Amino acid sequence: MTRGQGGVVAVPPIKRRYLPSLGSFATFEVAAKHLSFTLAAKELNVTQGAVSQQIRLLERALDTALFLRRRNALELTAEGQTLFQAVTAGLDTISSAVSVLAGDEESQTVTVSATDAMALFWLQPLIDSFRETHPEVGFVVLASDADDTLRNYADVDIAFLCGNERCEIGEELHFLFPEIAQPVCTPQFLALHGPFEDADSLNLVDLLHLHDRHWSADAIGWQPLGWPEWFRAQGAEWAKAPPILSTNKVSLLMEATLSHKGVMLGWHHMVERMIDQRRLVFAHPAPITAGRGNFLNCKQKSMKRAGVAAFVDHVISAVKARADSQPIQP
Repeated sequence: MTRGQGGVVAVPPIKRRYLPSLGSFATFEVAAKHLSFTLAAKELNVTQGAVSQQIRLLERALDTALFLRRRNALELTAEGQTLFQAVTAGLDTISSAVSVLAGDEESQTVTVSATDAMALFWLQPLIDSFRETHPEVGFVVLASDADDTLRNYADVDIAFLCGNERCEIGEELHFLFPEIAQPVCTPQFLALHGPFEDADSLNLVDLLHLHDRHWSADAIGWQPLGWPEWFRAQGAEWAKAPPILSTNKVSLLMEATLSHKGVMLGWHHMVERMIDQRRLVFAHPAPITAGRGNFLNCKQKSMKRAGVAAFVDHVISAVKARADSQPIQP
């Protein structure tokens, strides 16, 4: 401490501690989020080697290991976990400040991830109804059955997921509804070929089949819920007659069903709109469930934006209203 002119105490400047580059912290944050240098490289549009090199330089600068490198996986060390939380909070603060300076702190775009069928048959009608009262809000929908990393992309605000989910740091999770499937067909098909009074009678008509490849897709990977499981639940057996259509795409099955070509197992949340419109009817009264649920996963930082928060409220309200006042009935 020194005394300057006029007796004012002058405090010598504190020497700023050396910090690695902001870019290396940003690379670390993405790698820690994915626990994969390969997926981090994909999101950052660089090579895996470049990500690995950045992390090595950061660990050297900090003189501490941030990752435990297992044979086929990465884990954060205790120091890495501490740094991950700090860097995430810091980058979020910087991002918010930049948004304010750029004048776009109230972003009117909501970015959503979901599987193909969920996006087409369940999410899109909700987006349409939301935009009737919020026309200023736009949407980016990232839909894939093959890429299970979409939910982790930096720009994704909310993700629709199926399974038995656990919430990660910086996220909030909402249970939406259980996964329930039931045989459906058009009223015309039922009038021509029905009624189907027992499970065995369905073996006499064309059963449109969701191929096993659907269930092994990277963004799905769930226990199958198909005709073998449905017949078994009814104490019967699927005859496995050659189907006129077996496909890994729910959208193709739905189109064939709507074209009066057979009966498909329809997921309640995907067929509810067409059931209401009488474009589809239940071919048999017995549903089946796999014991898993559908969830809405939201990033907490995204929920600070009015458009995202309003859409999440819209989704949750629509699900609750459906459950309370108009559950699907066979």
